[in-house]
Amino acid sequence: MSKTVTLTWLGHSCFKLEQDGYSVVLDPYDGNVPGYAPLHAEANQVLCSHTHGDHNYKEAVTLKETEQKSPFQVTKVACPHDNAGGTERGMNLIHVLDNGEMRIAHFGDIGCPLNEEQKKALGHLDVALVPVGGHFTMEPDGIEAMLEELKPRVVVPMHYRTEAFGYPVIGTLDAFLKYRTDVASYETNTLPLTPDMPAQTAVLAYQG
Repeated sequence: MSKTVTLTWLGHSCFKLEQDGYSVVLDPYDGNVPGYAPLHAEANQVLCSHTHGDHNYKEAVTLKETEQKSPFQVTKVACPHDNAGGTERGMNLIHVLDNGEMRIAHFGDIGCPLNEEQKKALGHLDVALVPVGGHFTMEPDGIEAMLEELKPRVVVPMHYRTEAFGYPVIGTLDAFLKYRTDVASYETNTLPLTPDMPAQTAVLAYQG
């Protein structure tokens, strides 16, 4: 029987992935992102794409003491945070979590198109958590072009602005969704991930 991975959007670019009682928090944010409640999470592991405070606030995550082995094999793929080879904003890590049935990638603040070596390292992706607000990352059209190449079954937008939250300089979700024809909007911030789930662009609701 296939394993279910529970994905929870905690706000901004922060997600929790859980399977069989083991949890991983990705890119916890600090208190400087407008509109989001202070982050308090508990997990077995924390992964951060880069050192900026809105992606690297590990102090918000309480690590659980356990000898349980992670169900996820983690692959890290380095890429620039900007379109100038990392000279402006440094480097960024894409994290791919593989449970043997699905490959789930968190793209952090990817700033430029992937090269062939990076695409090969990513491999086939089932789920892609991607920044869609632009300005600090690739713009929505660049993200869409990347997704058309990688062809993940499920796309989850992150790092965007609404009237209620997000940096004023980044774009809204609509600027990205105009490229997508399979949008599914949820009233919750959680999404069960399975290998046979319908293809979709899953818009989760912030529950802060």
